[in-house]
Amino acid sequence: MLTSTDVEVRKPPCEEEIRAQLQRIITSTEFPNVGRGAAFLSYIVEESLAGNANRIKGYSIALEVFKRDVNFTQDDPVVRIQAGRLRRVLERYYLTAGRTDPIRIDIPKGGYAPVFTWSAPPSPELDGEQTEPAHWAMRYLPPNQEWWLPGWRTISGIAAAAFILFGGAYWVSTLPSVAPATETTVIGPDVPAIVIAPFADLGEGPQAKLYTLGLTEELLTTLPRFKEIRVFGRETSNSLTPDADIRHVRDQVGARYLLSGGVRVSGDHMRVTARLVDTDDGAILWSQNYDNKLGSRDLFAIQADVAGQVATAVAQPYGIVAQADASRPPPDDLGAYECTLNFYAYRTELSPERHAHVRDCLESAVARYPTYATAWAMLSIVYLDEGRFQFNPVAAAVSPLDRALQTARQAVQVEPGNTRALQALMNALFFTRQPEEAIRVGERAMAINPNDTEFMGEFGALLNLAGQWQRGAGLLDNAIALNPGGGGFYRGSRALASAMLGDHQRAVREIRQTDLQKFPIFHLVAAMIFAEAGMEADARSAGELFVRMRPAFMPNVVEEMKQRNMQPDDQARFLAAMRKAGMPVPATAEPVPGASFEASEIEAP
Repeated sequence: MLTSTDVEVRKPPCEEEIRAQLQRIITSTEFPNVGRGAAFLSYIVEESLAGNANRIKGYSIALEVFKRDVNFTQDDPVVRIQAGRLRRVLERYYLTAGRTDPIRIDIPKGGYAPVFTWSAPPSPELDGEQTEPAHWAMRYLPPNQEWWLPGWRTISGIAAAAFILFGGAYWVSTLPSVAPATETTVIGPDVPAIVIAPFADLGEGPQAKLYTLGLTEELLTTLPRFKEIRVFGRETSNSLTPDADIRHVRDQVGARYLLSGGVRVSGDHMRVTARLVDTDDGAILWSQNYDNKLGSRDLFAIQADVAGQVATAVAQPYGIVAQADASRPPPDDLGAYECTLNFYAYRTELSPERHAHVRDCLESAVARYPTYATAWAMLSIVYLDEGRFQFNPVAAAVSPLDRALQTARQAVQVEPGNTRALQALMNALFFTRQPEEAIRVGERAMAINPNDTEFMGEFGALLNLAGQWQRGAGLLDNAIALNPGGGGFYRGSRALASAMLGDHQRAVREIRQTDLQKFPIFHLVAAMIFAEAGMEADARSAGELFVRMRPAFMPNVVEEMKQRNMQPDDQARFLAAMRKAGMPVPATAEPVPGASFEASEIEAP
């Protein structure tokens, strides 16, 4: 029986305190970033705070969180299963990282409306003789209901220990397994999750099983290098069968995509079949066959090559997953993941209009997810474009180029192995006139993820500006071959490399295939290419359009080229081509050293 000393009246947690606790939970390393757990918890908390606790039903959660259509019925168990998972995750959180948090958020069984409770006494003076922590609970009830505070003076140590032991063991046994991280684990928004089913053994002979295991392991190593997706670890992968049930993958594992396939070995021939399946509807989004002759090269080289091709097709920017998600964005959702999709859409056209929207979106994303390295990296690149292209400049004490460098360093600090973060740092260093360090960062990023075509194209473009036209052209060729639907700047940079290498026919063909009409620098490059190809009318037309779009560029043309670390001979060619195109180049404009390094100093090892 409770006495008056067991009960204390305390004001309930306010909305601000509850939202702060929500952020603590969903950004904690003890809150697994799989499925749509964060979106689920955020939705029911916000609905409760808005006074809609009585309206939180499985139907509304299915539509708003899991994006089911209006035909959703209770035959689809997704909400019930995910709610159970979320309850277990919260139990685990409050046994570990959240054990000293001031507020508890729980989801009682029998419904989906959360309750909010104080989990610590309001002050040490409540019970001066107490030596063990007491449990204090303050529930946040729907409007027009009373606040109440039950309390217990003591809890049996044995009972508490049993709860922790068996409760913790139950939680561990029911969560999907995740492999020990080989890279920094970063908590971010609810980005697409992929699980890899063990590839099926379709071959002959005792070695066939070994081939399938090796390929699956190689994929588990290669796919996580792409930071725009989340990949379940090998324990989760090993818990599946090659013919994994899609409903199980969707509802119990929580993966949006399933990558599966098989390996068939016959004699000295090996065929790998891979497919990517949307677990929402079972649609095959992509499939491909890869044929190799086992005697032609080392088995490990074959496995690495196939895994790299699969990972690149599926997970790269502009790849299968990005295209699938872009085609069905959640309504009115400008969340952090949608910002990354918008960023890649911006990169395909490089327009000032998209730039402003993406900058605002990414600034909001990093405010909500300060440990999301990819968003910091993209924001750095957007700040860089504000400075080098004069897109939507804002008055600030720190220049956009310096902001880009600071933001890139933040991205790398959060996640040192993130390719997009290293890409941002490389760019920012290069355009703040630190080209040697920029190239070194670029080499490191290429070693970490040689399959990322977004980075590959960017690195090739910077090597071009640094005077390494042959190597830059080779990287751009690879980026275009691996990702023909990628950013338009690939072809624009390749067109410029062709011109500088003397292949004017290809330069003209490439620049005509580049669709960057809203990007001012595109017209400058086109003017240079047409001028060197002897197409003076086209050169004049492109040059006039560029001058109209960037009137402040020509009076400072030498400084602009120097900022891009262009070599003196390359500067001279550009100045001559611009004059030939009739552009208003100052009479005093002469090439100056654009970088403090020789090209030989940064050649690839």
